[in-house]
Amino acid sequence: MSFFLYYILPFALVLGVLIFFHELGHFLVAKYFGVKVLKFSLGFGPKLAGKKIGETEYLISLVPLGGYVKMLGETDDEDAKPLSPQEQEKSFSNKHVLKRIAIVGAGPFFNLFLALVIFCTFFMVAGYQIMIPEIGQVRENSPAHKAGLLKGDVIVSLAEKNIRTWLDIKDLVQHSAGKSLEITVQREDRFLTFTVVPEASVGKNIFGEKIKSALIGIVASGKFENVTLGFLGSINQGFERTWEIMVLTCKVVVKLFQGAISIKTVGGPIMIGQMTGQVAQENWAYLFPLMAVISINLGILNLLPVPILDGGFIVFLLIELIIGKPLSIKKRELAQKMGLFLLITLMVVVMYNDIARFLE
Repeated sequence: MSFFLYYILPFALVLGVLIFFHELGHFLVAKYFGVKVLKFSLGFGPKLAGKKIGETEYLISLVPLGGYVKMLGETDDEDAKPLSPQEQEKSFSNKHVLKRIAIVGAGPFFNLFLALVIFCTFFMVAGYQIMIPEIGQVRENSPAHKAGLLKGDVIVSLAEKNIRTWLDIKDLVQHSAGKSLEITVQREDRFLTFTVVPEASVGKNIFGEKIKSALIGIVASGKFENVTLGFLGSINQGFERTWEIMVLTCKVVVKLFQGAISIKTVGGPIMIGQMTGQVAQENWAYLFPLMAVISINLGILNLLPVPILDGGFIVFLLIELIIGKPLSIKKRELAQKMGLFLLITLMVVVMYNDIARFLE
């Protein structure tokens, strides 16, 4: 029962919401441009349940790792029967190429929009946790030690800039090697000002790459404070967090292709299930920011220019826009076969990684 409650249920919830919003994007924009949607399915494969409402059949299918929206005239099946003039007006292929790009791109866009809404709402309800700029440790013979800083000091300002969080300190120090910086701290009920000169250092970023930086030799106390942001503050923080995750996701994709990040770090459904299960056991509310992060990943990965993904389809449509006609069916089929091969290869690698991590 606990396995279902903490692993199966949260995994199904997160995946179901992400798939629904992705396909909802395609569906709504298609309907807006007058395209007839034949099927809206959560899942692939054989139908488990379904109901036709209006001109669309809504389905729940057997394989839950995705979904699809089937539109009239979406495929180039040469054996398909000709469409009537009325059907032609509602055909996907009969719409202007820019409208088709909008329909295809709406799925990934809705994933990014969902993440934004989740982050903004989460910050409105739960506030925002910051690590306070309190020193937990001063390294001996470090610039901070020589300047006179002590454990328990709370940094108020640095280089004439007010300090609110521990990250503010890192941002100001890391590019200031060899420069004198004035630092003001609160020590009990007193405010004291010191001069500290950061020393050059070589560290590693989150990708394990060596980078030049600067340090003053202090460690955070690790204490957090919850800040109430208000409506506008929550919206601003939501946009900032969404953008940060988008940029980070793009960097990770680039680093994977460059080989800077091992393909062994890539995870799939099992890894997502483990993550959602661990988060649910700690606090179900934390599933929402995790869902937002996964939604951003899903949106960006779907925009990659790989045939059979939305990004690959958009590339075909851009080529059509430039040359004034669609690529030949044979060329598109060849590209899609290559894309399918790449996707299956990636799925095999991801499943292997998931199983290997699960058995460790």
